[in-house]
Formats: sequence, structure tokens, C-alpha cells
Amino acid sequence: MRRSLRRATLAAAVAAVTTTGAWAQDLPAPVDQPYPGQLALQVDLSDQQRHIFHVHESIPVSPGHAVLYYPKWIPGEHGPTGPLPNVVGFTVTGNGKRIPWRRDLKEMYAFHVDVPEGVKTLELSFEYLAPATPNYIPLSFNEVSFYPAGYYTSRITIAPSVTLPAGWKFASALENDGQEGDTVRFKPVSYENLVDSPVLTGKYFNRVDLAPGQAVPVHLDITGDTAEGVKASDAQIAKQRSLVVQANKLFGAHHYGHYDFLLVTSDHTGHFGLEHHQSSDDRLFANFLTDADVNVAAGSLLPHEYVHSWNGKFRRPADLWTPTFTDPMQDDLLWVYEGLTDYWSGVLTARSGIWTTDQWRDSLAGIAADMTARTGRSWRSLQDTADAIPLTANGTRGWGNYRRGADYYPEGQLLWLDVDTKIRQLSGGKHTLDEFARAFYGMDNGSYVPKTYTFDDVIAALNSVQPYDWKTFLRDRLDATGDTLPEHGIEGGGWKLVYDDKPTPFMKTGETLRKAVNLAYSLGVVVSDKGEIRDAQWDGVAARAGLVPGVTVVAVNGKDFSFQTLKGAITAAKGGNAPIDFLVKDVDDYRHVAVDYHGGLKYPHLVRGDGKDLIGAIARPL
Repeated sequence: MRRSLRRATLAAAVAAVTTTGAWAQDLPAPVDQPYPGQLALQVDLSDQQRHIFHVHESIPVSPGHAVLYYPKWIPGEHGPTGPLPNVVGFTVTGNGKRIPWRRDLKEMYAFHVDVPEGVKTLELSFEYLAPATPNYIPLSFNEVSFYPAGYYTSRITIAPSVTLPAGWKFASALENDGQEGDTVRFKPVSYENLVDSPVLTGKYFNRVDLAPGQAVPVHLDITGDTAEGVKASDAQIAKQRSLVVQANKLFGAHHYGHYDFLLVTSDHTGHFGLEHHQSSDDRLFANFLTDADVNVAAGSLLPHEYVHSWNGKFRRPADLWTPTFTDPMQDDLLWVYEGLTDYWSGVLTARSGIWTTDQWRDSLAGIAADMTARTGRSWRSLQDTADAIPLTANGTRGWGNYRRGADYYPEGQLLWLDVDTKIRQLSGGKHTLDEFARAFYGMDNGSYVPKTYTFDDVIAALNSVQPYDWKTFLRDRLDATGDTLPEHGIEGGGWKLVYDDKPTPFMKTGETLRKAVNLAYSLGVVVSDKGEIRDAQWDGVAARAGLVPGVTVVAVNGKDFSFQTLKGAITAAKGGNAPIDFLVKDVDDYRHVAVDYHGGLKYPHLVRGDGKDLIGAIARPL
């Protein structure tokens, strides 16, 4: 807010800053010692129809100054995303009396409390304004809890309990310690593990055993909008069971006491996955289990989050491990944390039969085409997409191709395919990246205590599999700028990227799910089903003409906009001379835009190139 201040008002403002300076004092550094006493947390979800969670938390304290933190840096989200604005009605009491609190002026996720003499426990009460739905709740404990400053979160013990909506079922990586009615008690855990262990609860619920007869349990827990939408077929279950087998063969060890895929199938939630050490928060489309095409198109999400139990949770970049959820995380190794996870998820999706090898190649073709057409590489490296993600994750929409976003996922997948095929070539097929997986993750079987790594550790592990100048190999690709994709794993794997006018099944399903058509490789735009230009190729033929993010296509060649009309016009213009005429709306102005494009529709595919089919070899089940 900007406004002018009179001299007297300005003087008062300066005085106010001076008198409140104590609330911007240095915050206590965390120590690796047990926190004295055990916290207790009670979360009541029974008011979910009003989209409100009621929370009560007890924190043992000693008289004097105390600082309470709300989790800010959430593991796996790669930024300061803690949803503190959703916390309302926050009150603190001791011995039944209200105790004032004050937010820190520099670290606004910190709350200062002066604990009176005789008070041994702070009682916190508040509401969390939840984006709840009528039929399910994915509960993340970082949303509904505070923790005392000055200690590692791994050394703070807390006993949680959750009251469910009447009759609902639940699942969690937390250990059940009893249930009375709809209130579930969980065994005490460290606060670090509490935040890492969400609870999934819902009206429609299905629990599937993915490791029958095995010593270490793995389950798929499904809730969603309808009873039909949470049912998995025998064939789907068999493939998910194969995923568990293939992952454990790949890594040679596991790092969980038990594991739960917590899956929501709904169109009333964001669609994403968030990793946890002994579970994953997976949210997919309402028809994920009932539509075969959607099931395939979104088939790599569960494998991706599962791989994170090894890569990202057990083995974790040193700068992404922090002693508290207030310390900033540094994301420079996300091309390993996420990029390598994305690579292994594609491999395991193929090895487990969730995808055929052909489908994995179709997925790689789409990724390679997107990254080949990434105009933002002219100024921004792959490394910087990782470094800057806390700044850019929630950036302005539009010109995404030129901005570059979280490219450490898709281009990271190509990077590690490049590594894998290079190892196979250098060794004459004697060594593979599978050996790196076993060497890097296959220790401390059953342990889920994080084991950190650095860039140099990655290089050393690669050299233990196949000696080579891996540092230069990786840095040449990570730091590259220009107009050429620096990864060559597809070619090294015996394939090459080509384009024709026939979309792959992945692309067809993607258009339906995203309600947008991707014409980046031809006309140079991404267009929604409402005609909105969502993205454009920087300095491409369409962008130069005026088809840019923010304008809406109303008509194409004089006909009302639709995907069919748009694609028909592109096809008709192929090989001709007349430009395609677009009527566009820009805010409340209308204008005609003539795009002189005659290359026809273009969709990516992989076809056999030179050398051995290493991609086929990589996809072969262990």
C-alpha cells in the first residue's frame, strides 16, 4: 500500500518501529538435543462440510520467552509454501488464562510468547480454513500444527490424534495407537516424521495389498468422489504389485517400515503428487481407474512418488536437508532429486508393465519435443531452473516456454537417459545406471534416516560404475544455453525424434485432460478449449504475428473457434501461400491476426536410428 504521510504521522510510525523492535529479535538456533516433554496434537475434521478443521495443540514449556514456528519450507515443495494464511482464530492459553502472542517482524512464520511463571504447558487453539470436499480429505500435518523453536524437528516428539467425519475410513504411514468412535490416536513420532506422514480419509475407501506374502507391507489406499472411482481392476493391481517388485530389485534395498500410496481420484482437487518417506500424497483424475487411456497417460505418477522414498527422502541433497522447517532449502541438485526420480519413474513404469515399451518411447518423444522447442534455453540454463524454483514456482502465467519453469523434471529425465546410455556405450554393455542405483541407494536396508549427498558424491558414484569425466559431462549439459538441446540419450539409445501429422495416444489424452491443444512444434502456440493462448514460442511465426499469451481466439478463417476448426485450418494451409486468419479478442478489443504458417500439423515420435536399441534394453524388467 502506498500513501503520503504527514510529518507527525511519520514520526509516530518511526516510534512504533522502535518500540516493537524486540519482536524482530534473533531467533534461537536449533540444537540437536531432545526437546523436553512431549507435544500433543488433536485435529478435528468432523466440521469438513463447512470446510473448517478445528485444532488443539499442547506444547510443554518453561517460564520465559518462547518462540513457536509454523512450518514454512515443506519438503518436496521446494519453496516457502506453508499455508499460514489459512490459520485463523489462533489463541494461546496457559493454566486457563489467555497469553498474548506477537508475530515476528522478520520471520513471519514465527510467533513470540512470553510464558508466565507457573505455566508448564502452552495450549494452542485455532481453525484451519481447508479446501475440503464432501467425500474425502487429504490431511497434511504441516497445515495444522506449530512447533517450538530452538530444536531439530527430528528431536521433538508429538502424539497426534485425528477425529474423522462420521463413518469415514483412513490410511497413513503413522502407526495406529487405538480408535474410539471416529477419533484415531497415533503413536508418538518426531515432529519431522509427523509432517512427513499425511492422513488420507474418505467416505468411499478402498485398501489394496500390493505386497501380499512379503515381510514389508505396501498398500494402495484410494478415496475419491464416487464408490466406482476408487475400484482398481485386477490388471491394474497386478501392475502396481510389479512396480513394488521392480523398484526393490532396482535399488537393492528399501527405506520404509511399510509404505502407503495415498491416492485421491477426483476432479475437485489439484492433480499432482507429493513425496513422503513411507507414503505419498497422489491426486489424480476422477476417471484414473475407470478410463484406460487416462490410466496410461497418468500412469507414471505413482512410480515417481514411490521412487522418492529412495531418491529425495532417504538419499537427499545436503542443501535440501534442514534441521527445521524454517531454515531455507537450496535447490541446486533438484536435477538429481527430481530429474533422476523422473527418469527412474519412466523406467519402472515400463518395467512393471504399467506402460509398454512403445508407450515409454511415446512419453520420451513428447518430452524431447518440448525440451527441443524450449526457447528459454537461449538465456537460461537447466541448472538455473533448479536454483530459482522458490522464486519462479508461482510465477506469472504466459510465455512459459521462454521463461522456463521446472524443467529439471523433463529435461532432467533426458539428462539421466543420456548418462545411462553413455555408461552402456562406454562399457560395451557391461555396466548400466542400475548399478549406480544399487550403489547409491542400496544400503541401510529398512532405515528411513536421511542420508545426504553432494554433487561430488554423485560424480564419485558414477565413476565407481564407469570411469569417465562425468563432472564435465554433466556441467556441459546443466550449464548450457543456446538453441540446441544438450542431451543426446535418445540418439545414444538407438532412436531419433521425428514429426508427422498423427498425434500419439499420449497427446490425444493430454489434450482432453488439459483442455488444451499443444501446437508448439507447428503453429507455435498452446491453446485452451476456450481459445485462450496459454503459451507461445518466443519469436515464433504466431507470436510475431500477434498470437501471444493473454489473447483469445474467437474465430479461425471466419469460423467459430474449436480445436477441429483450428487444426483444419492448419492442415488446409499446408504447402499453400494464404495466411491463416485469426479473429482474436485482447481484453475488450478485437482484431484480425494473419499467421503465415504452412508447415502443417506436427506431432513428435521416436523412430529407430543408429546403433543398438538401448532404450528397449533399459525398459526390460529385471
